[in-house]
Order: sequence, then structure tokens, then C-alpha cells
Amino acid sequence: MKKPGALASALRSSGATVAASSLPEAKETAHPAPVLADRQPSRSGTKAITVHYPEEVRRQLKAMAGEQGRDVADMVAEGLNLLFVKYRRAELAPRKAHK
Repeated sequence: MKKPGALASALRSSGATVAASSLPEAKETAHPAPVLADRQPSRSGTKAITVHYPEEVRRQLKAMAGEQGRDVADMVAEGLNLLFVKYRRAELAPRKAHK
């Protein structure tokens, strides 16, 4: 028989009852596979690029995007493309059409 989870144990100790059939199945895999059904179609074929900057950089970027009526991702794509041009590389970062 499988071991009940911490939530079920806490509920039992509080006097509540837990039906055995309502307990979630425990998976034995160390690294569960990602759930692809939940992925947004717009993210298909893309990879995240994560960077960390001071909070003021984020605020300024968001303010500039708002002033231009654009989103932050489009502003970052513009910046990446300018950097690519500077180093004589192809402008690969996709941008949204804007007014």
C-alpha cells in the first residue's frame, strides 16, 4: 500500500476524513516529463532567455514600452536586433508589428 501524503496526514490528525480513492497517485520518477499540453502555442519553438538587472532597469523598460504602446518582449527584441547589427550578425529576434 502506498504511503499517504503530508496533506492527507495533516487532515487525519485534524479529525477530518480522507477517502483513499481521492488521494493523488504518487509518481516514482525522479524527473517528471514536462506537460506539453499546457504549453502556449505562441511559445512553440522558442526558448526563454533569463537575465537579472536592478529593479530600476525593469521599471524603466516597462515605462518605455508603455509610452510606445508596445510590450516589453518587443522592446527587448528591438534591443537584441540592434546588438546583432552592431556585431554584424543577422537580426533574428522576431518583433511584433506596431503602429
